[in-house]
Amino acid sequence: MILLPHGGPRARDTYSGELWRQAFASLGYVVLQPQYRGSEGFGLAWRDAGNRQWGRRMQDDLSDGVAYLVHQGIVDPKRVCIVGWSYGGYAAMAGATLTPELYRCVIAGAGVSDLLQSLRDSGSGSSQAKAGITEWWEESIGDPMTMKKELEAVSPVFHADKVRAPVLLIHGEQDTTVPIQQSIVFAKALKAAGKTFEFLRLPHENHHLEKGETRVKQLKKMEEFLEKYNPPDSES
Repeated sequence: MILLPHGGPRARDTYSGELWRQAFASLGYVVLQPQYRGSEGFGLAWRDAGNRQWGRRMQDDLSDGVAYLVHQGIVDPKRVCIVGWSYGGYAAMAGATLTPELYRCVIAGAGVSDLLQSLRDSGSGSSQAKAGITEWWEESIGDPMTMKKELEAVSPVFHADKVRAPVLLIHGEQDTTVPIQQSIVFAKALKAAGKTFEFLRLPHENHHLEKGETRVKQLKKMEEFLEKYNPPDSES
C-alpha cells in the first residue's frame, strides 16, 4: 500500500486525475489518500481541528487510516509505504521518525523537516510587524517563541535516529515555498545517524515541478525506489 497524504495542509484530494495516485495504482498498489483533520471542504471545524497539530492529531489520522485498512484485511501491515509532497512530504518525514514502526519505506518530496526554521523563514519570531502569511503559518503550525519544545518534538530533523525504513528525499533546487535546505538538513541528519536514504535533487525546478521531463524523472525514481523496498508483487 501507498499512504499518500495531500499537501497544503489546507487543501483536499478530489476525484480528478492525480498524477501520483494514478501512477501508483497502475503499478499495483492500494493507494490511500486520507482527508485528515486540517483538510478543506468539510467545514471550518474540521479544517481548524488541524491547527497546531502537525505531527500530532493530523499524523494520528494517517496512522488510523492504515490501521483501518489493515483491520479490513485489505492491506498487509508489513508492506506499507508513506509518500507525500510539501505538507505531505513533512507527513512522510514525520511518519519515518514519529511512527517508524508503520512504514516499510518513505518518500518525502519538498518536505519541511524543521518546523522552527520554517517559521523563522516566514518571519515569525522577529521584532518586525508580521505579514499575513506569517500569521497563517503560526496559526497552522505554532509560535516558535512559546512552543519551541513542542515544535522540536514534531520536527523530523531532530529525530533521525528513530528512522527504520529507507528514505527517498526529492526536492527542487529553486523551491522558494519550501527551501531545499529543509531536505538537505534532514539528509545530513540521516547520514549522521547511519540510516539508509537517497536524495534526488532537481536542478532548475521550483516547488511545483513545472517541467514535464522533471515529473517523468521523479516518477521513474519513485518507481525504482518502491520496487527495491516495497515491490507490489512481493510475498513478504
